[in-house]
Amino acid sequence: MAAIIGWAHTPFGKLADETVETLVTKVARQAIEDAGLSAQDIDEIVLGHFNAGFSKQDFTASLVLQADDKLRFKPTTRVENACATGSAAVHQGVKSIKAGDAKFVLVVGVEQMTTTPGPEIGANLLKASYLPEDGDTPAGFAGVFGKIAGMYFQKYGDQSEALAHIAAKNHKNGVENPYAQMRKDLGVEFCLNESEKNPFVAGPLKRTDCSLVSDGAAAIVLTDTTTALSADKAVAFRGMGHAQDFLPMSKRDILKFEGCTQAWKRALSQANITINDLSFVETHDCFTIAELIEYEAMGLVPEGQGAKAILEGWTQKDGKLPVNPSGGLKAKGHPIGATGVSMHALTAMQLTGTAGGIQVEGAELGGIFNMGGAAVANYVSVLQRLK
Repeated sequence: MAAIIGWAHTPFGKLADETVETLVTKVARQAIEDAGLSAQDIDEIVLGHFNAGFSKQDFTASLVLQADDKLRFKPTTRVENACATGSAAVHQGVKSIKAGDAKFVLVVGVEQMTTTPGPEIGANLLKASYLPEDGDTPAGFAGVFGKIAGMYFQKYGDQSEALAHIAAKNHKNGVENPYAQMRKDLGVEFCLNESEKNPFVAGPLKRTDCSLVSDGAAAIVLTDTTTALSADKAVAFRGMGHAQDFLPMSKRDILKFEGCTQAWKRALSQANITINDLSFVETHDCFTIAELIEYEAMGLVPEGQGAKAILEGWTQKDGKLPVNPSGGLKAKGHPIGATGVSMHALTAMQLTGTAGGIQVEGAELGGIFNMGGAAVANYVSVLQRLK
């Protein structure tokens, strides 16, 4: 379908000296250079930027052109699909390649969140929920997933230990990720027990169950697979899936993440593989309960048995299906518009053996799941090294 031939990634975290513009231009230049191209080679640009009030500057697509004057007049579009904005941009870029409308597409994802006051951050994120039902949820979007966690606990029993193991796993993995916002191995005990540094935030979710407020950007360059064979490196899209579900949680069984299941089925079918063929997965752990339910939705374990995958070590970096070797959103950070592009860039690094300390040994097939809202926007990519 298409292949990634270049990428770039800033550190994630509180980047006070950066702006949306500086972040975008930095990764755009670096990704084009990494692909062995010049700006005039780029045929189309897609920017993933959620914003929702984080940046005073809106209408940000053309900021990418600031990276190089030779990008002037290139078709450029900003896309948005809540926390799956980055993958929405990637999939849009792949569609242009598949359609033959472009030979080289630059995809950029960005967000700057930390310059926004805390209460506004919560209000901005809550816009990704169905406001008539969830608009008054205490603790904002964490409160939405706190409700989901509470419902899961009520149906399947207390999962605090499993959630603590997920958090601890991702923080341990993040130590070796130079782009990660939090590079500290917190350990299971700290993540499991309430404390002054780890208080309850919403329902059964503690601070260690919640992803971070982050700034950052990532970019990739796409081309067709034939052209990619002459590039220095290439990682091909073997399968893709996108499933959009109802926004109101009241219209679906929120404990099933059915849109996630549909997206995985479509991508795996297109790739002609099963979940067991994957070498690793980067999945959307905006909250630990999300990763737990995603184990079930991707078909790794039956419904209600997500805890088995983490407690038996299946999803550890050395397990049978490593999940979030990068540290995930939990440790790496979650600058909304950048997250999906970051997942693709880091997966490309894994498959080309250039992921450094987070490298999964012998990685051949990588799966990506990026989610917007409470399993509303669901994107899956299956990547494989081409050269």
